[in-house]
Amino acid sequence: MKDFVQELKWRGLLHDIIPGTEEQLAKEKTTAYIGFDPTADSLHIGSLVQIFILKHFQLAGHKPIALVGGATGMVGDPSGKSAERNLLDEETLAINIAGVKEQLERYIDFSDAENGAELVNNYNWMKDISLIDFVRDTGKHLTVNYMMAKDSVKKRISGENTEGMSFTEFTYQLFQGYDFYHLYKEKNCKLQMGGSDQWGNITTGTELIRRKAQGKAFAITVPLVTKADGTKFGKTEGGNVWLDANRTSPYKFYQYWLNSSDNDAEKYIKIFTFLDQETVEKLIAKHKEAPHLRLLQKKIGEEVTILTHGQAAYDNAIKASNILFGKSTSDDLKSLDEQTFLDIFSGVPQAEISTTQIKNGLEIVAAFSETGFLKSNGEVRRALKENSISVNKTKVKEDFVVTTDDLIANKYVLLQRGKKSYFLLKVV
Repeated sequence: MKDFVQELKWRGLLHDIIPGTEEQLAKEKTTAYIGFDPTADSLHIGSLVQIFILKHFQLAGHKPIALVGGATGMVGDPSGKSAERNLLDEETLAINIAGVKEQLERYIDFSDAENGAELVNNYNWMKDISLIDFVRDTGKHLTVNYMMAKDSVKKRISGENTEGMSFTEFTYQLFQGYDFYHLYKEKNCKLQMGGSDQWGNITTGTELIRRKAQGKAFAITVPLVTKADGTKFGKTEGGNVWLDANRTSPYKFYQYWLNSSDNDAEKYIKIFTFLDQETVEKLIAKHKEAPHLRLLQKKIGEEVTILTHGQAAYDNAIKASNILFGKSTSDDLKSLDEQTFLDIFSGVPQAEISTTQIKNGLEIVAAFSETGFLKSNGEVRRALKENSISVNKTKVKEDFVVTTDDLIANKYVLLQRGKKSYFLLKVV
């Protein structure tokens, strides 16, 4: 079997590990789980680290379990948070869990193979436990002193500008610890993995297993991914970068990786691809010889976009990128879906024209001047003589008429002066 811990080490993905974990993994095929937070119907790229770890674990011959927190999602994890989050109702959680499951299946093998992954929902075993039973059978095994010593608790209680910590959130580590205990008993799951901010919650589970089941369990955490410039990984001006194509288009998804700094790209190529160490080291060396070619960024973008959205979506993202930065045709533009087209040209000024105008044919001078793109008919004619006017990336002359044949996604026309000045006509 592949050495899972060594794989994490060279990829920069090992933060903490309980002594004896490596020996356990070397001794036998081991079952491990990672929890995923179902607070939305899609995961975002911050979850990719955990997804990739489960896949590496599976590739090393072990059995992964993905746990979605249907029950704990109703409680709220205080780790890394400065305020209590909104709690979700059962119906919303069910929708979110279905969305998360569909996404996990893109990366991890959930087949009936010997080490095929499983998806479990902690609501299924938590929903029938009464408060009395939980306090009597589980709560008695851990002292308040032990729970108070956790960093996630101490930071919330002693932190400035907070309202303290509710009992609901204080009990979260006990809930998560019980998950580990349950999976240990029911599925012989001996290892829990997660981000470094989860160390306290995970070790609560190992302690509960030791005290309640007289068993030995293990833990591995990975570093939280940060960006070299100090800004938060996985965030853009528009918010989270989601794995759902309806929330973040494949084009924007690809662009996020393409826009990585060189320092970040050297880190990301190890974390967010399954390329082997020799291939990665060669790519990094080649990138350093000609950083302006952005070989690392392009390779990361290719690997993770195909994994997440498929080959066709990646090809479309490349085509979309070429529309802005390379040579492209009117046909290329017309082949784009509306969302990708709007993503490419977000922020470009636009004006509305009527369906009647486009059906009757809109003369090129009027298209540029009457919509406000250029100031006057004279300016448009001068630009036409300079051969700097394009419609849908194609150069046009003064006799050109914009018609319905020029519509992109049945409602847009892209006007352009020179190389970088764009304007959108939207038919309403």
